[in-house]
Amino acid sequence: MSTTIDCSRPWPGYRTIPSRLNVTQEVLERPVAAGFGDRTALRWDRGSLSYGELLHKVRGLAEGLRELGASPGEPVLVQMPNSPELAATLLAAMKIGALPVLVNSLLGAQELEAILEQTAPRLAVAEASRASALRRLRRPAGLDTLVCVRGAQAGEADFDSLIREPPHGTPTRDTSAHEPAFAVCTSGTTGRPKVIVHAHRWIVALGDLNRFRLPPADGDVVMATGEWSFVSALGHNLLFPLRNGVTCAILSGRATPENVMEQAAALGITVLHSVATVYRRMLATEGIEDTCDLRRLRCVHSTGEPLREAAYRAWKSRFGCEMYEHYGVSEYQLVVGQGPRHPVKPGSVGVPAPDVGIRLVDDAGGSVPVGEAGRAVISTDDPGLFLEYYRDPARTEAARRGGFYDTGDLAYRDEDGYFFIVGRSDDCFKSRGLFVAPTEVENALQRHPAVAEAVVVPEPDPEIGNRVLGVVVPASGSQPSEALAEDLRRSLRQELAHFKIPYRIEFMDSLPKSPVGKILRSEVTSGKFRSG
Repeated sequence: MSTTIDCSRPWPGYRTIPSRLNVTQEVLERPVAAGFGDRTALRWDRGSLSYGELLHKVRGLAEGLRELGASPGEPVLVQMPNSPELAATLLAAMKIGALPVLVNSLLGAQELEAILEQTAPRLAVAEASRASALRRLRRPAGLDTLVCVRGAQAGEADFDSLIREPPHGTPTRDTSAHEPAFAVCTSGTTGRPKVIVHAHRWIVALGDLNRFRLPPADGDVVMATGEWSFVSALGHNLLFPLRNGVTCAILSGRATPENVMEQAAALGITVLHSVATVYRRMLATEGIEDTCDLRRLRCVHSTGEPLREAAYRAWKSRFGCEMYEHYGVSEYQLVVGQGPRHPVKPGSVGVPAPDVGIRLVDDAGGSVPVGEAGRAVISTDDPGLFLEYYRDPARTEAARRGGFYDTGDLAYRDEDGYFFIVGRSDDCFKSRGLFVAPTEVENALQRHPAVAEAVVVPEPDPEIGNRVLGVVVPASGSQPSEALAEDLRRSLRQELAHFKIPYRIEFMDSLPKSPVGKILRSEVTSGKFRSG
């Protein structure tokens, strides 16, 4: 039976962008003015801040940043783990019209140097314990001022001393909705890092998509396991909850299965956002669902890479609450997603929300029929799309050519309008002249109970072009062996065409991951890992 997808505008004003808009005003000042000042805005393992308290801190910090020289349009590099200080810095910088550039707190000197070269900030704010690389690069990068949280050294500004008390009422800058608001950076694992600038309009264009996909509930406490330098976590864990008047919970420490479970229980999490890797690690831990009281958890969300149908079904069976998946890119954040408005189709990333300018096209730019894979592209007229790559007009123009932004992902749409991600266009390859989508083979591998994680990559072959190589992390209780490899191939033969079956399966303890938890396919080569 087909599912009817509602394509009407959900409410008056949905995704309507006002001419003047400031993110900080939208997510913090407006909720306080609406009477939410006493509600809990931020919660973490050692304390909390109400909306009113957070606004007071942001106002004081905005004055301090302005006194240090932060000015409209000027980049402010921000490098720290998720924390109340990071939230205050981001919001204070946007309040005065500066451009906070969020970078992962664990970036090394090489990646950080490339970002500093592109952005040339005069001011940076960092967690002192994570600032070693920034301190080494400060002089050659021309960084005038370094503000450190908990541990400023000589010649550095102390974060707490920067907050003016009481604040004198620095006005929120009257920004155009189309002015730069904040920037996030790619990891740089495939080349020069991209500094992706989003406009203030992003908070309405993407905030309304979030509100439509998952309507907020009274008493929601929302947590994500990724750093806010990852745009999905920034939106889902901080800016969208604040805009919706609910509580943002901050995960302290590493995103291990045990730590995520313990803090989800302790902080009363109702909505959890994470990447597929974290959920797979949870599911690989036997009995973990019985270790904590998660009765408040009403749903979890997965992104970053395909979740796989097997993981979805295992989660539903063991944890009970609903699991939704969504797909996005750093240049847009949320493109397609699942939610309570439509039944979940395991393996699908869901359906586009109303007004999202996504299409699937062939190499010539024409629309592809239902069931056929095409390149996912986003209209440059969509207000949720990024504004530019910072100080890189040639790269920006190339990415937005012909009225569409090409995500680089391949997907197909079924007869009900549900999207299925096939994989990155540059991850797919041909074997024996036939097209192989790694995601399809990986999905089939992970339906086997002995597999925790799997990745499929090409291995060059002079006769057939590429041979299909499977690399598997065994599930708890399973041991690598040739017998297991053959059992996996036998299972695949029942589902897939013969040319998609890996000619060899290698085993390893874990797969290499990026800072946001994505599998690094480029590092998964047959020469780097020893077969079990």
